[in-house]
Amino acid sequence: MKEHKEVLYGLYDDEEDLLRAVKQAGADHLDIMDVFTPFPVHGLDPLLGLSESRLHIAGFFYGALGTLTAFGFMTWVFTRDWPIIFGGKPYFSAPSFIPITFELTVLFAAVGMVVTFYTICGLGPGVVNPVLDDRITDDKFCIAFKTNGYSDTEIGKLRSFFSNTGASEVSTKTI
Repeated sequence: MKEHKEVLYGLYDDEEDLLRAVKQAGADHLDIMDVFTPFPVHGLDPLLGLSESRLHIAGFFYGALGTLTAFGFMTWVFTRDWPIIFGGKPYFSAPSFIPITFELTVLFAAVGMVVTFYTICGLGPGVVNPVLDDRITDDKFCIAFKTNGYSDTEIGKLRSFFSNTGASEVSTKTI
């Protein structure tokens, strides 16, 4: 059975207010569960202690696989499977392989990175992710704290954190 999370979250109207609040939460040693924004906010990742994505490494390997697949397949077709001399070209004519090799490199990298990203983020078909507030994807910024097992004093401290940092609204939700 899936564990339910009690979440206390605050909504901010501006990304600058959100950045100041995240800095303050770090200074107060508060454990932020997650931060939600309607668009990427420059400078938020270092404040949250997030490392750089390694998706580009996967993209390189997918692109290399596409290059090897295209070049290997065309080499096999034109030298072993169907060796026909046309236009005065030799069987193995690497310069003529370049356009298709490039296209398959881009295709394998793009499709591979999308599948990898969706898999890592849990965004596959049939997955239903909980939504704290519908306005987060529109025009609000959110800081969320997991409050399972917190005392009323600790929850009060989090509520005062939100009021001190300029949150326009504070709510609780079970997800």
